[in-house]
Amino acid sequence: MFIPLYDTNRLHHIRFAYVTIGLIALNIVVYCVTTLGSEDFSNAAMLGLGFIPSVVYHYAELAPQFIVVPERWSYLTYSFLHLDVLHLGGNMLFLWVFGDNVEDAMGHLRFLAFYLLSAAAGALMHGLVAPESQAPLIGASGAVAGVVTAYLMLYPRNKVWILAFARIPLRVPAAWALAAWIGLQFVMFLWAGEDQISWACHVGGILGGAVLLLLFKRRDVPLFAPAEVADAAAEDDVTLAPVAVSEDKPAARWGRQ
Repeated sequence: MFIPLYDTNRLHHIRFAYVTIGLIALNIVVYCVTTLGSEDFSNAAMLGLGFIPSVVYHYAELAPQFIVVPERWSYLTYSFLHLDVLHLGGNMLFLWVFGDNVEDAMGHLRFLAFYLLSAAAGALMHGLVAPESQAPLIGASGAVAGVVTAYLMLYPRNKVWILAFARIPLRVPAAWALAAWIGLQFVMFLWAGEDQISWACHVGGILGGAVLLLLFKRRDVPLFAPAEVADAAAEDDVTLAPVAVSEDKPAARWGRQ
């Protein structure tokens, strides 16, 4: 639908988005460890760390040799696994563009909790829709969907650069791009069913993110920032930049989402 490139929203409360960068780095490290080795090791990692509804809800049992963590931990561990570079890159790009401002609106520790709980909400929704599924769900899309939803609720009028249809560069209000993306997730969830992509996980992350934002955002950070606030942030970026410089998918096999 579109590829996010850059936003014009500077940080107001933190100097650096340590958690966002850390999560991206961790996802990349886990991807390298779990996919660049042997196929048997990769398969074992997906089974041991992926979210398998039938195992979590006791419709099936995982062979002992594949048990890596307690089954309920897979509500979180699945979100650090990815099938291929495109799967990883897409999720991390969304997190890179939108995560830092959501972290700024919450603070480091609350953002980390928000991210993990959004991932858990995605897995929960997937499990409710397909409780007997034996395919491991993997990918950060549930957590990222929560981040996207939070950004939309915080900065709908802020401008973002996107590649529409992966080809056309456009600078549009966040509300246009992100509301369209969220709407598409619900449309696919209602009409496409659960195929290689768990739309239920996306929807769970969206719903979880919307609720969790109300609990985790700073008290002085408004929802749905008015146009003048978003515009002022963009103008500050332009005027302050010179001073700052001068001073110093589930795969069919794995249930990728």
